Amino acid sequence: MRWLLRKDLLILRRSRLLVALLIVYPVAIALLIGFAISRSPSRPRVAIVDETPPGETIQVGGQRVEVSQYARHLFSQVQSVSVSSRAQAVERVKSADVLAAVVIPPDIAARISSGTAQGELEVIYNGDALEQSLVQSQLGSALAQANLGFSEQLQRAAAKAIDLLLKGGNLGVLGAPNDLIGLDQIPPVLARVIAHRPPGSDRAALERVASFADFAAQNLSVSKKVLSTVGQPIRVKSTLLHGRRTPLNTFAVVVAVSVSLMFVCVLLAAGGVALEREERALPRLVRGLVSRESLLAEKGLLAAGCSFVVALAMLAGVGGFVSLDWGRSGLWLLALAFGAIAFGSLGVAIGALAREVRRADELEGLDALVIPGGESTTISKLMDAYDLAGPITTFSRAGGLVYGTCAGLITVARDTVEGLPPTLDLMDIVARRNAFGRQVRSFEADLAVAGIGPAPFRGVFIRAPWVESAGPGVEVLAICEGRIVAAREGGVLVTAFHPELTDDTRMHELFIAMIRRREGAASAPAGAAQPRAPGEPVRAVAAPANR
Repeated sequence: MRWLLRKDLLILRRSRLLVALLIVYPVAIALLIGFAISRSPSRPRVAIVDETPPGETIQVGGQRVEVSQYARHLFSQVQSVSVSSRAQAVERVKSADVLAAVVIPPDIAARISSGTAQGELEVIYNGDALEQSLVQSQLGSALAQANLGFSEQLQRAAAKAIDLLLKGGNLGVLGAPNDLIGLDQIPPVLARVIAHRPPGSDRAALERVASFADFAAQNLSVSKKVLSTVGQPIRVKSTLLHGRRTPLNTFAVVVAVSVSLMFVCVLLAAGGVALEREERALPRLVRGLVSRESLLAEKGLLAAGCSFVVALAMLAGVGGFVSLDWGRSGLWLLALAFGAIAFGSLGVAIGALAREVRRADELEGLDALVIPGGESTTISKLMDAYDLAGPITTFSRAGGLVYGTCAGLITVARDTVEGLPPTLDLMDIVARRNAFGRQVRSFEADLAVAGIGPAPFRGVFIRAPWVESAGPGVEVLAICEGRIVAAREGGVLVTAFHPELTDDTRMHELFIAMIRRREGAASAPAGAAQPRAPGEPVRAVAAPANR
């Protein structure tokens, strides 16, 4: 493996521009992602129409606040835009210059100060704005805070008035006496008066008044607590802990570094394996110079090492702008190492386990071939144009396995009922094209498929064929509406439905099992599948589909 690693490092040294692009691109993408995450959301533009007279104040509970000053504080969560009239505000909302508008009517101060009438604000929204939910949330929060503030002031004013009613004194209301007697003082005063009154109707009336005054005083003192509970039924008790924090900037760094690690690792690993494959070196290497496991491990570890270095450099650079807890660097290195190995394995899988076959020489070194669904006439014409029909037939006859789905079933058949298109004659079946009807007659059905277990398989039929007739050596695997829709013969498997369109992998597992049963086969002629050692990964590929 050492000489293979030296070869790859030499290739990287000679491809400096490619390596630079491979590193700069994911790092740039990662930094953009991190910048976007770390930014706080911008404040939406909202038009404010203040129709109150200049200098108008709101008086609640003995406090006076200017309407304009309170409006600025109220709408501090948005970017306020002052406009002079409601019509101008509506026009700005329609033109999308602002996302919403708030109209403060001229009588709001008088209504709130009265304590008996509700103030009213008009909010105008742009119903087609993408940020509408954010605007509604922020304005709703601002208005809720305003209502809570007014409610607390009204509670304090009401509590003060109740205290004056209980204890007496000056109410501060125009026309009220300067020294009112309180309800708490009425029962003892009446008791002294009653003591000097003879028994009779007058004394009984005074005793009733004294009883009422005592009852009112006791219950009015309770009403202060009731007002507080009604105004704020649930009180939030906040506890501030000074523990370890994970700020949003740190989270952005994690996302950026992880994305960069993934891009570099996956692209290098997949590209390394693809390069060996495109240069036709892969089949020669695995025949004796190095095992497939060693080759894949070398590509994965090289990609993991390179991406690990890039991620470390990026982390150090970003650390100059964002405060990071370097005391946990040991855990960071461990996480980066495991992540690099995982992404390297993913890249090797992407680059090694499957590839498209567009030319006859790309069949070399393969274990199996998948001919997917599509349009059988187009597939036949493309095979003729690229001279693939003969090599695929040779590949199958020499021991390579073939799986045909939908149009692939027609392609591998001995013949079709219609006589067209030309087929490969890899399986002793006659296929009927569009047997279940045209595209609009596509359907799904639960199928009992032999060899994959008792649970039904959900078959997706799209302008599907069926097997009109099958030779004696063909094993029928599934029937739908009395017709054969899945079968196999030797190393060829066919299905009239699309197993790749479901989450059920059992049909693919059946095909993999067929491939593994061919392990240990004798070497095939040029263009055929090469034998594998026990435990080697299976490499099944797909020919291009055309719908």
